[in-house]
Amino acid sequence: MRVGLSYNVKPANPPAHLPEDAFEEYDSEATVGHLCDAIAALGHEVVRLGAGPGIIDALRQSRPDIVFNIAEGEGGRCREAHVPALLEMLGIPYVGSDPLTLCVTLDKPVAKRLVASEGFPTPRFRTFRSAGEFSDPGLVFPVIVKPVFEGSSKGVRISSRATTASQAREMVRFVTGTYLQDAIVEEFVAGPEVTVGIVGNAAPRVVGVMEIAPRTVRNEEFVYSLEVKRDWENQVEYRCPPSFPQGVVAGIERCAVGIYRLLGCRDFSRIDFRLDAKGVPQFIECNPLPGLSPGYGDLPIMADRMGMSYLSLVSEILSHALSRQEVPAR
Repeated sequence: MRVGLSYNVKPANPPAHLPEDAFEEYDSEATVGHLCDAIAALGHEVVRLGAGPGIIDALRQSRPDIVFNIAEGEGGRCREAHVPALLEMLGIPYVGSDPLTLCVTLDKPVAKRLVASEGFPTPRFRTFRSAGEFSDPGLVFPVIVKPVFEGSSKGVRISSRATTASQAREMVRFVTGTYLQDAIVEEFVAGPEVTVGIVGNAAPRVVGVMEIAPRTVRNEEFVYSLEVKRDWENQVEYRCPPSFPQGVVAGIERCAVGIYRLLGCRDFSRIDFRLDAKGVPQFIECNPLPGLSPGYGDLPIMADRMGMSYLSLVSEILSHALSRQEVPAR
């Protein structure tokens, strides 16, 4: 079978006028290579498609049977939907969630409102277009301030956790001025940070539940920020399975699978929570394009800790997509 791979790669020399994390969501050449090698090891022909406007000609020339999509897209809150929407228009099967799910999940307030509407707990929040518009948010401090539609901790710094209204206003100023989008101001949940990897469709399966435990600060102060992720080996300990009571883990898994279904995720996704003082998982965000870098991406790390090889993980994701779309083998 011919499998196309759509992706965005971090530029070697990013423009100096952009934020330092402007391309944080993009993959490295090494990650693309690992994924190509895994797909080839499964017996398929791999075609590198890239992303952006050039992918149109690449698709016409290569005529893949299915596209394994990890492309983040270029610009705007609907960017993650660019490649899937094109593939649907051209009638080409692909791996992963559809354009609607990708748009909804990238926009944090939209995703949180949908999740809350079905009774899943999520921290209270407000959004602001500028620091000048900022007023008393009516939230319990501390809060965390983030860009509305970014991933991979773009725009999230250690200083994003604000304990006063003046600190929050300054972070709103930073987010709106640097990333040219609204800022979401959300009540900060002081308990452990947890991420859940899920694969499948009709019967989604939890690959693993992983606690991101800080090494240098207390959970009450911990922000899984850009600085932390870039120095994760020194800053955090990944615990998979986590050191929580069985009932707490079961509750996290139920919420994760329920939200996966609610948001329309397909084939694979990762869902993030923080636990409140009662051990209740509070939904933070959903990532239907989780990183697939072996040894670095949270989903491959969870799979490895739970005894699942990288090749098996890629195989299962691809198999779910093929079964869902009934793609015939060449």
